[in-house]
Amino acid sequence: MSDLWGQRAQAWLDRLAHCTAPGPGVTRLPFTPEHRAAIGVLTELMTQAGLTTHLDAAGTLIGRLEGPDGAPTLLMGSHQDSVREGGAYDGIMGVVLPVLALHKLRDEGVALPYAVEVLAFADEEGVRFPTALMGPRALAGTFDMAALDLRDADNVSLAQAMHDFGLVPEDLPTLRRDPTSVLGWVEVHLEQGPVLESAGNPLGVVTAICGIERHIVTLTGKAAHAGTMPMHLRQDALTAAAEFVLAVEALAKKTTDLLATIGTLQIRPGVVNAVPGTVTLSLEIRAPSDAVRTKAVEALTSQLHRITASRGIAADIQRTYAQPATPCAAAMMAALGEAISGNNQPAPRLASGATHDASAMADLCPVGMIFTTCKGGISHHPGEFVPVDAMQAAIDALCRFLAGWRIT
Repeated sequence: MSDLWGQRAQAWLDRLAHCTAPGPGVTRLPFTPEHRAAIGVLTELMTQAGLTTHLDAAGTLIGRLEGPDGAPTLLMGSHQDSVREGGAYDGIMGVVLPVLALHKLRDEGVALPYAVEVLAFADEEGVRFPTALMGPRALAGTFDMAALDLRDADNVSLAQAMHDFGLVPEDLPTLRRDPTSVLGWVEVHLEQGPVLESAGNPLGVVTAICGIERHIVTLTGKAAHAGTMPMHLRQDALTAAAEFVLAVEALAKKTTDLLATIGTLQIRPGVVNAVPGTVTLSLEIRAPSDAVRTKAVEALTSQLHRITASRGIAADIQRTYAQPATPCAAAMMAALGEAISGNNQPAPRLASGATHDASAMADLCPVGMIFTTCKGGISHHPGEFVPVDAMQAAIDALCRFLAGWRIT
């Protein structure tokens, strides 16, 4: 099978990778000259595919293929922004591939019974401003206008950055779409993990986007001189924390689809000759099922209090963030799976541990996602790479999906 369209995808992604701030990899933050340059390249790509383009009030570039009069619209796409010193595929590939799929269908003379829009959202990563998913939230009517007052590291507000970019952020509420006019949302994204590559699969169907819960855990013992406090009399907060860290790992390993991470740990007084008196650590739990995540937090809270009680340590656990899981629509999963597999073995299914634009679009319409394999499972890194044949497979699958999707 020819990889012509996959090669075209790589060529466009190479061009887009030059829309970056100086430094390793790709750094493309929202409402910057790099964002403007990416809009220029994507507009060229969309226009060549026969799409009409416009930039909405959220800075989302939209390419539209008209359908029959009064037909609903299928939405596709992803985000154009990157993390600092990230890769050339995360987000932006999910804009390029659906445009090329529409271009391929046009060349083959295939007319669709509905309209299609491909969207390149401005800000999914939340790197420049302490908020994210503005574009899809505006479409779903869930964007909090108070976020416009948030500021970046240079003390520029989100509202000001948008105004400077030529946008009118006050118009964001007008972007809300009528759910009855939208068929659904389809997003293609690199897996950002090693599952597909290790199984030798170029593509997979996403079942859900994991819910996320974060906690700050504080363990309070008693600081003491390391040379004079006997071991059996110590109230060492760090040894209690160490036992808890291992308990977190053990639970996650034995629980299907559960991810648990202790990402930060601070020790006080934090000197070489003192028994640690206080330890503060972060606990993050992710799972594609809210019930699984909730049960894990309950189990770990119980474990924490058992560990600390046995060691004479006080414990406090406070939830700081919670995001529910986003299940993908069954009909979307079935159609995308059939488009990937054809007459071969069923397409692999896997949950996404990372958040995507689809998680916000789910408040508007049914969502579905395709994952592509990525080399070494690496993402958010200059070494991020998706093989040409995987991108070709994704374009072919999108073509089959688009041609076969029926309005219900």
